[in-house]
Amino acid sequence: MAKTNRVVVPACKEMLNQMKYEIAGELGLYSAPAPGSADTEFAGELGASGPASAPGSIHWSSLATRQAGSVGGEITKRLVAKAEQSMLGL
Repeated sequence: MAKTNRVVVPACKEMLNQMKYEIAGELGLYSAPAPGSADTEFAGELGASGPASAPGSIHWSSLATRQAGSVGGEITKRLVAKAEQSMLGL
């Protein structure tokens, strides 16, 4: 079976990218991209457009799988928490 990674709600893409950078920054893994820079999912392209030499940050291509997974895991936790709050009417 081919893996497809299609966007179900295109309007959420920018919000998810912003959340990715915020969480990575909170975990001390990467600082936010430069304003106006294109976001990509590929480390090589990101290195060309993002702040690769920001103090205290680690370039995306240097992240261990565990570190990158922690960003995705935290995104999932926060999205589930928001969905639960929404369902409870909070």
